[in-house]
Amino acid sequence: MKPKIVIGNWKMNKNFDEAEELITEITEKLEGYNLETEVVLCPPLVYAELVTDHANEEGAPFYAGVQNVSEYENGAYTGEVSAEMLANMDVSFCIVGHSERRKYFGETNAIVLKKMQRLLANDIVPVMCCGESLEERKANQHFSVVQKQVEETLYQLTPDQMERVMVAYEPIWAIGTGETATPEQAQEMLAFIRSVIEKKFGTEMAVNTYILYGGSCNAKNALELFSQQDVDGGLIGGASLKADDFVKIIEAGETVTKDN
Repeated sequence: MKPKIVIGNWKMNKNFDEAEELITEITEKLEGYNLETEVVLCPPLVYAELVTDHANEEGAPFYAGVQNVSEYENGAYTGEVSAEMLANMDVSFCIVGHSERRKYFGETNAIVLKKMQRLLANDIVPVMCCGESLEERKANQHFSVVQKQVEETLYQLTPDQMERVMVAYEPIWAIGTGETATPEQAQEMLAFIRSVIEKKFGTEMAVNTYILYGGSCNAKNALELFSQQDVDGGLIGGASLKADDFVKIIEAGETVTKDN
């Protein structure tokens, strides 16, 4: 079993002092760990340099990530931040297509694809989010919805590009609601996503692609979720804002990896 990956998505939370305190606390709590689990912190963009400064220190237990990037290369796009700018700040990962970006900012699969391509051109790993609403799941459309998201984004990449992409399945009905997909539901969907990837890119690519679960994953349920065969880690929202909880989730990743 490949090592787990745990990504903390802070969303729009924490002031500067709180952000620095949280980074320091996570670093201190992970001191002395010989981590196999890869850890990524994705704070609000204004704190990107704060995280990269810590991530670049020798022995740092995490990589630096952000939550969004512009679909444009550069130019007169007030308020946007390009992939090249992020690369110059030593950002290693970037979340794209999160359900909140799709819902509140009208991001389509076509926009998500453009963002992924910008990131890949600048050697930043895109973490492409996909998932269905509660209505879509109740209508038994969850597989077709997710398949379309995968086909309109990942299927447009070359095999070389696909090797550098991660996927995060986030059932929209479980984000920030306290509801969580059961381990069986998570496994079922992640196995399905892997099968969709396999149809386009082959078995080896499908097996090697990191597919994470996001959606109210927390310190209490992480171990059971991570124990599922196709769950390669977690995209963590609210629980990543508390150092103790976040570290417990990382420990769950370590436990599953070392037990297998």
